[in-house]
Amino acid sequence: MPLPAPNAMPELPEVEVTRLSFADRIRDARILAARPGLPLRWPLGCAPEQLEDRTVQDVRRRGKYLLLHLDQGVLLLHLGMSGSLSFDAAPAAPGRLDHFDLVTTHGPLRLHDPRRFGAVVWAASLQLDPARKLLASLGMEPLGERFDPAAFHAGLRGRRAPIKQVLLAGDVVVGVGNIYASEALFQAGIRPTVRADRLSRARADRLHAAVRQVLARAVERGGSTLRDFSSATGESGHFQLEAAVYGRAGQPCLQCATPVRLIRQGQRSTYFCPRCQRA
Repeated sequence: MPLPAPNAMPELPEVEVTRLSFADRIRDARILAARPGLPLRWPLGCAPEQLEDRTVQDVRRRGKYLLLHLDQGVLLLHLGMSGSLSFDAAPAAPGRLDHFDLVTTHGPLRLHDPRRFGAVVWAASLQLDPARKLLASLGMEPLGERFDPAAFHAGLRGRRAPIKQVLLAGDVVVGVGNIYASEALFQAGIRPTVRADRLSRARADRLHAAVRQVLARAVERGGSTLRDFSSATGESGHFQLEAAVYGRAGQPCLQCATPVRLIRQGQRSTYFCPRCQRA
């Protein structure tokens, strides 16, 4: 049964929806075999046989990494640009785009990754390489208790880049993808081209609240389906149906009826209302 196969680049909501889709079902499962396919972005970091007889104790998330905590070590899974997971008690044989099977007593966890930008990496602990290196530069978790308004503003004050670019970079706050950055900036009334270090504390606080609200709503709505997206129960994500600006270039703003504008920032599409987001 497929887990969420998110839009072109899975962001934090899609990864969290993926985690919620299989975390309870794989907990306490014993690993029978690990079967890598074609090389992924990074090497596994251990012999596949080393994972046999290990037990999956929990599945957590850090940014866009899924963390499978084992009784010895941890597996870090990243979906890359277009990857997805499936967890099925009776799966079909692996296809040519399936590049990793973790066979467990509860069923196999399979990584489907057409572009092979995803990864499955083992580490002895999160405090040791390669986990430490992969996670060290990640910013605050926007849905976590430590996403503090004052710390968020302090992080923005140290960045001269446009605010939308800073949100996407992931070193101040992690996992805010393109659709969610556009929506949060609209909700906060901030133009995406404004320099991050020029935001006042009051405006940064509005953006902080908007980021939390937009991402929480996206998880609640099952993520965004822009191409292929279905949950473990076959349901599509619906957040994109609620988008106020994303994907609505030329259409009237839902608040003021001004046509929504589309610009390019760092090779990414940015949508905003020139009236509601004047500065």
